[in-house]
Amino acid sequence: MKLYLVQHGEAKSEAEDPQRSLTERGIEEVRNVAKVAKRLSLYPSKIYHSGKQRAKQTAEIFTGSLDRRSEATQGLSPNDDVRVWAERISKEREDLMIVGHLPFLEKLASFLMTGKETPRLVFFRYGGIVCLDRREDGGWGVRLILTPEMTG
Repeated sequence: MKLYLVQHGEAKSEAEDPQRSLTERGIEEVRNVAKVAKRLSLYPSKIYHSGKQRAKQTAEIFTGSLDRRSEATQGLSPNDDVRVWAERISKEREDLMIVGHLPFLEKLASFLMTGKETPRLVFFRYGGIVCLDRREDGGWGVRLILTPEMTG
């Protein structure tokens, strides 16, 4: 099983936009990453997002490119408990994508790989994908990282 962890694209400041929509740069970077994800055949069965505007917009760009549906889900906000999702993920057999926020994504990646939320093992980038792959022994490792800078 592969788990695609995506930090939402670059968002406007709260002063500029209280909903924190994506910036034009954020939209463009996520589109570029989503195009490469499609070329690499990264096809999660489900795409979940936190429901916050910036995560929703990011998920919608991926759903459009990968021909998948996305759904807002509880427990993916920046400071939510990662153990809830770690338990949920442990029962999954199909590939998933989670579009969310820091520090949640960093803590989840570390927790899955080490059983601890710290240290921060993976650096996330706005609009980037970190793909974790579940090993046969049930542990997790990094399969790939795709950032906007890699899309040319």
